[in-house]
Amino acid sequence: MKHAFMGYHPIVNFTYFTLVLVCAMFLRHPACLLISLLCSFFYSVILNGTKALKFNLFFLVPTLLVSALMNPAFNHEGVTILAYLPSGNPLTLESVMYGLAAAAMLVSVISWFSCYNVIMTSDKFIYLFGRIIPSLSLILSMALRFVPKFKAQIQVVSNAQRCVGRDVSNGTVFQRAKNGLTILSIMVTWTLENAIETADSMKSRGYGRPGRTAFSIFTFDSRDAKAMLAICTAGLYTVIGAFCGGLYYRYFPSMKGTAVTPYSISVFAAYFILCITPVAIELWEDRKWKAFK
Repeated sequence: MKHAFMGYHPIVNFTYFTLVLVCAMFLRHPACLLISLLCSFFYSVILNGTKALKFNLFFLVPTLLVSALMNPAFNHEGVTILAYLPSGNPLTLESVMYGLAAAAMLVSVISWFSCYNVIMTSDKFIYLFGRIIPSLSLILSMALRFVPKFKAQIQVVSNAQRCVGRDVSNGTVFQRAKNGLTILSIMVTWTLENAIETADSMKSRGYGRPGRTAFSIFTFDSRDAKAMLAICTAGLYTVIGAFCGGLYYRYFPSMKGTAVTPYSISVFAAYFILCITPVAIELWEDRKWKAFK
C-alpha cells in the first residue's frame, strides 16, 4: 500500500525520523513522552493496520507494564514513600514515575522504528548515503531487506512442505525436528544462491567501477520544500526549547519540572506538530483522494 508520507523526498523522510527519534530518546518530560507515545502508536497503526494494532497491544503494552514495574523493584530513590516492600526497601512515587517514563520512552522508540522501516526503504537509504558511504550503505540496506525477504521465503517453503506432509507440525517429535532441519537446509541453500545471483547482478551492472552513474526517481519539489520547512522549524524549535530549559523535568530526589508558561506551552505545541506531521499528511491526502473520487 502506498502511503502519502512515503511519496516525499528521502531527505524529508530521513530528517523527520532523525528528529523524532532523537527527541523521543532524550526528552524525559511526561508531556513529551505522552505525545511521542500516542503519535507513534497512531502512525504505526495507519502504516501497518491491524498487524501494528495487535503488535502494540500484545507486545508493546506488556513491555511498557513490565518495564514500569521492574524499576521500583531495584530503584528506591525518591522522597515520597508509598509503602515498604517485603525486603524492607521503600516503594517511592518517584521510582514508579521514572519507571513509567523509561518504559514509555522505550516503547515509543520501538514504535517509531517500526514506522521508519516502512517509510525509509533500502533504495531511499542508498540514494542518501550511496555516494558518501557506498559500501556501508549497501550492506545496511541489504541487511534490512534480508530479514523480511527471508521471512517471506521461509513461509513459502513451509507451505510447500506442508502440502507434502513434511512440515514441522506433522509427525512425531523426531519427524518434526527432521522436517525443520530440512526446511533450514533449503533456506540456507536459497540464501547462498541468492547471494551469488546478487553478486553477479551487481557485477554485470558495473558496481564499483569508477565513473559509474546511478539512476534515481527522486526529485525535490515544492511540496517537499514545504514539508521540510515545517519539520525543521518544529524540530529546531523543540531542540532549542529543550536546551533553554523549556522541557526540563527531573524525577529524583523529587519530581519537579519547568513552570507552565506561554513559552513552555509553545515548545510542547512545536513537539506535537513535529510528531503529528506524517499523521496529518496521511489524513489530508486521504481526504483529498475521497474528494476527487
